[in-house]
Amino acid sequence: MSDTKVALITGGSSGLGRELVRALSADGWRVITDARNHATLTDETHGLPGVEAIPGDVTDFTHREELAAAVRRFGRLDLLVNNASTLGPTPLAPLAERTVEDLPDVWRTNVGAPFALTLAVLPDLLAHDGVLLSISSDAAVEHYEGWGLYAASKAALDHLTLTFGAENPELHAYAVDPGDMRTAMHQAAFPGEDISDRPEPAAVVPHLRHLWEQRPESGRYRAADLPARETAGARR
Repeated sequence: MSDTKVALITGGSSGLGRELVRALSADGWRVITDARNHATLTDETHGLPGVEAIPGDVTDFTHREELAAAVRRFGRLDLLVNNASTLGPTPLAPLAERTVEDLPDVWRTNVGAPFALTLAVLPDLLAHDGVLLSISSDAAVEHYEGWGLYAASKAALDHLTLTFGAENPELHAYAVDPGDMRTAMHQAAFPGEDISDRPEPAAVVPHLRHLWEQRPESGRYRAADLPARETAGARR
């Protein structure tokens, strides 16, 4: 079995997921990642050392089995990042204008898929002193008009992630609010607005790196409150 560390990052074709894939590749990790758009995933991961891109939808059982099989081929898993996410129906609207039919897609993507994927690779994480990192939102603890379905799903993801940690004390489990970022999903939440004042996702990565390098106590964190740690390349 190789000593090279292995990460599995969902939603690696854009936004924060893409920047995490790039950063870990630069740090010398092997990285397994996925996304629904095959062409975009291929373009964004082309030429990145140590990256295995597996196109597919993380809500699909067969695709999750493919991801778990890739982990087994590498023989270890040091970091799982549950990053793939959806806002749900857009434009955002008050809960009174939603129906129960609007809920399943948000729940499958933001709660069901990360829960099922974590279960599938939990033995691999536990065997290698692994880190479980779920990308959350301030909406999980605040109450914003129009964000109700997304917020409820992120609150549930926080709870599941930290319960995995409580039930497995050897697991380093983190639910992290990355803060507002200049991403396509954030733009979809604010159609027609200028979001150029939001930080690029790459600016968040050094703060998240603190978690898998320093492994503080399991819990919920804001990325902005974590120290920033540079890439291995930058430290050289």
